[in-house]
Amino acid sequence: MWQAMGNVAPLVVEKGRLFIAIYNDQGRSSKLWKKIKQAYCAAPEPLRMAVLLLAFARLWGPTTVRDLLKGQPAATWHNYGRLGGRGMSPWRDVVDWVGGYPFEVAKPEEIFDFYRDRGFCLDQLRTCAGGLGCNQFVFQKK
Repeated sequence: MWQAMGNVAPLVVEKGRLFIAIYNDQGRSSKLWKKIKQAYCAAPEPLRMAVLLLAFARLWGPTTVRDLLKGQPAATWHNYGRLGGRGMSPWRDVVDWVGGYPFEVAKPEEIFDFYRDRGFCLDQLRTCAGGLGCNQFVFQKK
């Protein structure tokens, strides 16, 4: 990840912009997800389904219960494409999330420092509030 970020920096012209989204470093949770992704990718095909089902329960269990308590079973599941805008079904999204390896993360300040040291100014930042997902950055080259 760091090498790729370094590789794109010299490609940006003066006053040009660089848009980047990097998975948020959540500490222990990020380390756990990395181990899950490694296990999934290294597992034989029959065991991959077991890993997916466990991850699916973790990722969708609370949402499913919440929908049931609201009296709207599977509402989030049915509206997922419209709400998330990711263009994937909920199941495909779980497969993508669990199997997406290599998996690297960073804290917002690490990304900021990295590009500041290469002559960029932070123009915009959208964080995932310390949670799961990507922090999104827009940098401008000085």
